[in-house]
Amino acid sequence: MIIYKDFTFEAAHKLPLVPNSHKCSKLHGHSFKVRISVEDELNDLGWVIDYADIKSACGPVIEVLDHSYLNEVPGLDNPTSENIAVWLWNEIQPKLAILSEIEVKETCNTGCIYRG
Repeated sequence: MIIYKDFTFEAAHKLPLVPNSHKCSKLHGHSFKVRISVEDELNDLGWVIDYADIKSACGPVIEVLDHSYLNEVPGLDNPTSENIAVWLWNEIQPKLAILSEIEVKETCNTGCIYRG
C-alpha cells in the first residue's frame, strides 16, 4: 500500500551551472509542491502509518526550505528540482524508514520524482 502527504514551500533560487543566457541563471522564486509517499503493509489499525507521523517527520525539514534562498541551504548549492528531491530524501528517510518516493514540483506542470 502506498500513501502520501503533500507539502508546499515558497523559496528563491538560481541555477549556477546553466549558461548566463538561461532564464534560470537569474534569481527567481517558486511555490514548490512536495509529495511524500510511503509504502508498507497495512498494520493492525488498518493503515500504513498515521498521516500525523508523516507530518512530524517531514514538516521540520520543509520548514528549513520555506521562505529561504535555496542556494544558501547546505547541500543545495545547485538547487535543481532533482537535487532538492535528493536533499529531501537524505533529510527525511532517516526519520521515515518506509519512505518510497518524493515528488518535487516547481510549477504546475514541471517536476521530478525520486525513489531513493
